[in-house]
Amino acid sequence: MNTSNLQASCSGRELLPSTPSHQWTPRRLTRRGVRRAAGVEQLLRRSTTGPQKPLHLKQASVAAAALSTNSVSAFKPEPAEEQQSVQGGGGNNQRSATDKVGVLLLNLGGPDTLDDVQPFLYNLFADPDIIRLPGAIKFLQPLLAYALSTARAPKSAEGYASIGGGSPLRSLTQKQADALTVSLREKGLNANVYVGMRYWHPYTEEALEQIKRDNVGRLVILPLYPQFSISTSGSSLRLLEKILKEDQQLQGLRHTVIPSWYQRKGYVGAMADLICQELTKFPDPQNVELFFSAHGVPKSYVEEAGDPYKEEMEECISLIVAEVKRRGYSNHHTLAYQSRVGPVEWLQPYTEDSIMELGKNGTKSMLAVPVSFVSEHIETLEEIDMEYRELAEESGIEHWGRVPALNTNQLFIDDLADAVLEALPYVGMVAKPSDASLVPQGELEALLQAYDRERRALPSPVCVCVCVCVCVAETWNGRLAMVALFVIVTIELATGQPILRTILELD
Repeated sequence: MNTSNLQASCSGRELLPSTPSHQWTPRRLTRRGVRRAAGVEQLLRRSTTGPQKPLHLKQASVAAAALSTNSVSAFKPEPAEEQQSVQGGGGNNQRSATDKVGVLLLNLGGPDTLDDVQPFLYNLFADPDIIRLPGAIKFLQPLLAYALSTARAPKSAEGYASIGGGSPLRSLTQKQADALTVSLREKGLNANVYVGMRYWHPYTEEALEQIKRDNVGRLVILPLYPQFSISTSGSSLRLLEKILKEDQQLQGLRHTVIPSWYQRKGYVGAMADLICQELTKFPDPQNVELFFSAHGVPKSYVEEAGDPYKEEMEECISLIVAEVKRRGYSNHHTLAYQSRVGPVEWLQPYTEDSIMELGKNGTKSMLAVPVSFVSEHIETLEEIDMEYRELAEESGIEHWGRVPALNTNQLFIDDLADAVLEALPYVGMVAKPSDASLVPQGELEALLQAYDRERRALPSPVCVCVCVCVCVAETWNGRLAMVALFVIVTIELATGQPILRTILELD
């Protein structure tokens, strides 16, 4: 196929057809998947008002329940419904309000200026879903977060300085919110769209305060992470759950969560559009390696806590590659994971190792595809565009390209609007996973109970020896020993060097 034909295939912006060949089929479940499916089934039983199903289901029935599809037609409210009068509370608290619809976009956040880098990193490391310490030393988390953020801030500040002095994530996410507002109105829904960041302004708490002031009655919660992970979407949702429970005014807020949306046709189609467009810029488009780089998570999160991130990521790549192939490209592809920190094992293969291996094996053209990011930020603009590009060139790769983040891509935004409309009928209830999605859509508490409900202590993403501290402290005893261990662990976290393990091996 020549370049002109390739360009023509990209410009058609064809969506995946709604045929059985493009629908997910049930997969063989692992033991962890069966346990998760059983948890989802219990939630579904609790959320229904009809006759209760038997508590003990056969394994096959549980698997089928977890993987059954549930197509939902787009919901278009009538004008009268948007102004419906609702009653809340009782006695003096009784009030009449418009049934306003709100959409809350959740994202990571990023420092606006170089002065914000250290406090932003503190918020990140202080999150127990990012660094999970055993119960006996959880009290050390604020001190650990301060030490880590102080140690890592100078290097991180250099990265932010190289992309303009701060993260563009806040402004880009607000642009996405504005575009989503317009798209929803064009589809017949007058909704307010809010932005809530986990680790920087505007914080989730700030967004909820505005939601209260606007008297929103129905809320669709939409994390801007295509794939669900307990360390990204899960962290934001746990914070949101805590606030909704503690704030009396928000306790009655009807809501639903769209936990992941990597399988949606608009998202897949938009990604395929961008890949096709970038491929035509290479001298030999058919021989370009499609290099999907996803944000990494510690391997223990997947294997011990049941995080569905890896499985959803692999399915996401399969869908995108299939759509790109449908448009005439049969390029070889690689999935790798970036942004690992410290000596603990993360999901593999690692991005840097894969780039070097591909170069060693003779790859000359590579197109980087940041697949877990929908907005440009430091991991695309600095880590991929600068660090990984330099590594690729050193590894013998002659032609390099990078697919831009979706940002306010119209197909992508319109698809998010459709997702919101389809979610509205599920406000206040739990839906069965649709399109074989691994995470059920529904209310916060019910959703989070289906995943990692025990919240066991896991090896920290940036340290391999933290869990040893308790046993060693019991042996050494004394506050001085604890201080020494804390200092050693802090150095490990900041440098990535397994100092404590080396000391123990010398004994």
